[in-house]
Amino acid sequence: MAASEETSALFPIFILTIMALPLVPYTITKLCHAFTQKTKSIHCHCGQCARSGKYRRSIFQRISNFSTFGNLTLMLLWVVMVILVYYIKNMSGEIQVFEPFSILGLEPGVSDSEIKKAYRRLSIQYHPDKNPDPAAHTYFIEFISKAYQALTDPISRENFEKYGHPDGRQGFQMGIALPQFLLNIDGTSGGILLLWIVGVCILMPLVAAVIYLSRSAKYTGNYVMHQTLSAYYYFMKPSLAPSKVMEVFIKAAEYMEIPVRRTDNEPLQKLFLSVRSELNLDLKNIKQEQAKFWKQHPALVKTELLIQAQLTREYGEISPSLLVDFRRVLELAPRLLEELMKMALLPRTAQGHGWLRPAIGVIELSQCIIQAVPLSARKSTGGCSEGIAPFLQLPHFSEAVVKKISRKKVRSFQDLQEMSLSDRADLLSQIAGFSSSELQDVETVLDMMPSITVELTCETEGEEGIQEGDIVTVQAWVTLKRANGLIGALPHAPHYPFNKEENFWFLLADPTSNNVWFSQKVSFIEEAAAISAASKAIQETMEGSGASVKDTHKAVREAVEKVKSGSRLVMGKFQAPVEGNYGLTSFCLCDSWIGCDRRTNLKLKILKRTRAGTRGAIVSEEGPSVEDGADEEEENDEEEYDEDYESEYSEDEEDEKDVKKKGPAANGTVHKNGSSLEGSGSDEE
Repeated sequence: MAASEETSALFPIFILTIMALPLVPYTITKLCHAFTQKTKSIHCHCGQCARSGKYRRSIFQRISNFSTFGNLTLMLLWVVMVILVYYIKNMSGEIQVFEPFSILGLEPGVSDSEIKKAYRRLSIQYHPDKNPDPAAHTYFIEFISKAYQALTDPISRENFEKYGHPDGRQGFQMGIALPQFLLNIDGTSGGILLLWIVGVCILMPLVAAVIYLSRSAKYTGNYVMHQTLSAYYYFMKPSLAPSKVMEVFIKAAEYMEIPVRRTDNEPLQKLFLSVRSELNLDLKNIKQEQAKFWKQHPALVKTELLIQAQLTREYGEISPSLLVDFRRVLELAPRLLEELMKMALLPRTAQGHGWLRPAIGVIELSQCIIQAVPLSARKSTGGCSEGIAPFLQLPHFSEAVVKKISRKKVRSFQDLQEMSLSDRADLLSQIAGFSSSELQDVETVLDMMPSITVELTCETEGEEGIQEGDIVTVQAWVTLKRANGLIGALPHAPHYPFNKEENFWFLLADPTSNNVWFSQKVSFIEEAAAISAASKAIQETMEGSGASVKDTHKAVREAVEKVKSGSRLVMGKFQAPVEGNYGLTSFCLCDSWIGCDRRTNLKLKILKRTRAGTRGAIVSEEGPSVEDGADEEEENDEEEYDEDYESEYSEDEEDEKDVKKKGPAANGTVHKNGSSLEGSGSDEE
């Protein structure tokens, strides 16, 4: 019984040890990570972003940022550990080990007469005849009498002094540090112990496995439902116009799970009237079109109206009951758009190519959602050749402001960017009536906007040129620069309620055939990951070409310096197609900013494979030859393209021949700052 009491008293120590083993290292790691985080601000500091409150670090936001589930759990575990330490400390004072000499107040090795004197002295103090206190009676019987008996018997005293126990040498004993009620297997305690063993050892692992398997069967690694990917794969078409991408995007299973309440009907009706002009309805048959729109699945109607409310900035028409669903739709949008982009770039053709037109449409929709700009603003107008969408992402700009400045021959967004600071200030203050603070906001956002340059090379490793069937290596250095000196940053998006990192997509495509030959996502936020990837790729390339160790180390050092200065390495491979001339275009598309996309033209001539194995690849100086069949296919695609809305890239196919006749690229290599997709490409080419 005494042994069981002793082991049960060790149960809190056992629990404390089990908790401390993982908790202490995890806490130290988390604290070190928190202290080593960069404190440099990478978000926009304009007045609109400051008023949005998205980046404001108030005491409540600090508490809310700290009070995540993981942090609260960590704090709770530390509170439990402190309570256990306090309990163990008090418990150690209550546990009294049987020490005869200590009980009698003597030192080990004293004589029998001193033991008897001490016993008589304690008897006067604790004997029941002298002290009527029940506690004194218990102490006298349980401790004093037993201690005197253990020390007065010669054999018991010798055993205690030699082995620490009056009964002599004790065998090795093992105990379980569990509470006393679990150690008592008689009666109901046995059932409790059995339930505890079954629950901890069987049920808890089983429940965890069931939850994990059910979640992994429903979601992908990017936390997107498998049902969503199936829907995107089915509805993705090669001729999908940007205006039709919305119809595919809202079919996500995550959006279908958002509840549609009866109380949502009236707010949605009001919202429909506000955004009706953006729904691509046929005005000639407006009643039939409206009836057709409302006959869709209620979840599709609700999702599309909420997204259109974001694009048109009609936030006043969103009722409080719809506000939670509105934020949920916007929170899921970047993740779903990324998966939709992957579906557009998924190899579909026999050559393993993706589709360019729907990929551009996905990027345009992403830009409009982040910047809260309607898709109709991308239409080419008389005042702005590329539309007014790039202007509307600037603070304090509206359609009326764009019309005013267009009268001063500022017809494109690039014209506004290329103006000097003083000229731009005079234009906006005199023509648009901007105040000094509003001018400062505009300059802050313009300084945040990225400028992309691309150095592109396509070649066959170890050979002089490219033949059909060769494995062609694509190497591109994508460099980002900002006027404010930042590299990785959060975009200016005061109307998007969540933090959004800007990402870029590098596409090597043939606009004539609508095929994407190679694609890769590029991020400028994580510098360490970019350095590691670039170093590994350059090292493998140099070793594969047979370079010396010294040259390899030099190339790796140069790559690391490039990454630190704001460049990212994009490398990949594709198989060379059949013999012919090909006019390729590399697109670098940003999913957050409008007007920052860049393209670089590359013209290659693939020669027929020879039996002798000699290689020959000539970079075409006259541009790719387009056959009549390709022209017919292009015309058919253009007929399927939406007539009401035209992408800012829609004229690429029409101008392909003219653009490519203006200059050759040497040896399949292009070193260019890139050309703006809003219309400046032909000038630089």
